[in-house]
Amino acid sequence: MSKAPNSAPQLVCQGSVLLVGDVSASLRYFVEKVGFKAAGTWGEPPEFAILRRDECRLMIGKVKTGQPIVPFWQQRDGLWNAYFWVRDAKALHAEMKAAGAIMDYGPEIKPYNVLEFGIRDLDDQDIGFGQDLDV
Repeated sequence: MSKAPNSAPQLVCQGSVLLVGDVSASLRYFVEKVGFKAAGTWGEPPEFAILRRDECRLMIGKVKTGQPIVPFWQQRDGLWNAYFWVRDAKALHAEMKAAGAIMDYGPEIKPYNVLEFGIRDLDDQDIGFGQDLDV
């Protein structure tokens, strides 16, 4: 089988990884409140899961017992643990808010010309969603 002309290796998606205290509870939150679908879980009870929404992935893994989860925003103001580029941030924000996601901020236009909002997960980690207004 020959390679198509002018084809080059590509990145096709990105999967953020979050450490969580309870994989089952976090999985329910991301499915019911944030609109992801479960793509698989591992362990009994689950210690790792992969979720999917559109072409994006989110992986969640149980933190070692006794280890703290320190959200990035506590270490550097305004920094997320995961970030997703989106189309129609206002509609996505409204959808997640109506479903009961833990809203953090926005939507608001940021200095880098992105319409952005953030939610928190069950472990207080910030997940950002941004619509690039320059495209």
